[in-house]
Amino acid sequence: MKKLFVGGLNFKTTEEILAEAFAKAGKVISAVVISDRMTNRSKGFGFVEMENDDEAEAAIAMYNEQELDGRKVVVNEARPLEKRF
Repeated sequence: MKKLFVGGLNFKTTEEILAEAFAKAGKVISAVVISDRMTNRSKGFGFVEMENDDEAEAAIAMYNEQELDGRKVVVNEARPLEKRF
């Protein structure tokens, strides 16, 4: 399983749209659009978990610097969350 970061999302992009798009590259385990806790509005980025590395690489090749839901998005391997102080 590999987690991908997807940045530059249209604020109207839903988790369903994200999962459906990435399913073209392989099996999607989960798709999450990150929203602001106070306003519940999308922050314009999310994460997609793909079943394996090959499918994740295919998704990166398919969508990085390409248009998704009307916006050019950035897709790359998600980095581990860094500790905040």
